[in-house]
Amino acid sequence: MLVYLARRVLFGAAVLLGTSLITFSIAFLIPADPAVAMAGAKADPRTLAMIRHQLGLDQPVYVQYAHYLDRAVHGDLGRSYIRRESVTHLIVSRFPATAILALCAMAVALVLGIAMGLVAAAWRGRALDNALLVASLAMASMPIFWLGTMLLIAVAAMSRTFPLGGYSGFESLILPTVTLALGAAGYYSRVLHTNLSQALDQDYIRTARGKGLSNARVMMKHAMANAMLPLVTLAGLDLASMLSGVVLTETVFDWPGIGRLAFEAVFNLDIPLIMGTVLFAAFLIVVANLLVDLLYLWLDPRIRLEEMG
Repeated sequence: MLVYLARRVLFGAAVLLGTSLITFSIAFLIPADPAVAMAGAKADPRTLAMIRHQLGLDQPVYVQYAHYLDRAVHGDLGRSYIRRESVTHLIVSRFPATAILALCAMAVALVLGIAMGLVAAAWRGRALDNALLVASLAMASMPIFWLGTMLLIAVAAMSRTFPLGGYSGFESLILPTVTLALGAAGYYSRVLHTNLSQALDQDYIRTARGKGLSNARVMMKHAMANAMLPLVTLAGLDLASMLSGVVLTETVFDWPGIGRLAFEAVFNLDIPLIMGTVLFAAFLIVVANLLVDLLYLWLDPRIRLEEMG
């Protein structure tokens, strides 16, 4: 178990190192001068040269990367060129808004997706199953920016007091949560329906029914145990993605989270902030992968036996 955990941690560290190297390399390919971004286009050459020296941009690339890695390991992701603030502080200050939105959206997506998948699997081959199939495919196929815009237009036409953007309380959380949750719920529904359909055709399910167990008990206790495993992986990775910032949703609803921060950084070519948000997203995904793997070991005894040799 410890060997497996150490191997996964080393793999995650390698992913983060690769991410930092790629983002750092891309920063040098972007046709933007940080000194000009800070001092303005009309700054004199002496001022620009002084800023480049203060930022360490006159040093060799490998030295700059070594300094960047050293600071990142200690939690310092640099300083925003445009906002003139610590990138780490900016990400931490925006994280609560993103976390609230991500957790609410994930809760709604799981409840709705699991309910739709269960009902569809219980009524396989019937009209309700087909209707839920069409609904889930429609939900999973709708682009987030389109759905968010349509919800804004519909709500604006029906109510003049409902908040359409920003973060001003519970009501302002409803529209971005629905926008973010519907697509995930449709996908979870299809995944669960497929896995439940396969599980219900297995011999152990027929054995359970032969023992006189009710359909509800067979579905919830036996079929769901295997069908939920792929859903755990998807939900874990989706939650990490949401926590690292959902750019389209936060941009459409002007939500003050990490996604909105990343959008503004790209728009302003704020390289340290771009690199910081990307590295933070990679860190969350690596942690989510590790937690999902550990959860797998707990949920499925067969995986534990394989890992123990």
